[in-house]
Amino acid sequence: MAPPRRPSVPSISGPGEALAWISGLILALSSFTGWYSVEGDLVTVSVIGWHTGTLGKLVFFLGLAVIGLLVLGATGLDLPPAVPAGAVVAGIGAVGTILVLIRVIDIPDRFAGAGRGVGIWISLLAGLLVIAAGFVKVNEEA
Repeated sequence: MAPPRRPSVPSISGPGEALAWISGLILALSSFTGWYSVEGDLVTVSVIGWHTGTLGKLVFFLGLAVIGLLVLGATGLDLPPAVPAGAVVAGIGAVGTILVLIRVIDIPDRFAGAGRGVGIWISLLAGLLVIAAGFVKVNEEA
């Protein structure tokens, strides 16, 4: 009698996918970090990316899109062969990076006088890492 077959467990296929998982998660979570801050005499007030308007929310959902794409790939639902997943990841990262750059350059009027917080730089770095992960993943797929 043959031993029973064990179901295959999804795994991370390479460094590009691992980087995409990590950077996508950081991009999504960075929307909840302090993008702007104002220092007073007694307190420092920070504004998280989620509260900066539509762009902050889009950054969160773009990070979730990267994670969702990777989850679908891990469960066996891949994109068509003509559309490499790495290119889609890099494209999502490019859009996220552009949105964060808009917020780096143009502070919303309602936060006039606020400086840039560490969270916006984390978001920018995460967006760039998503782009890099997409390029590495494309090279792995080729």
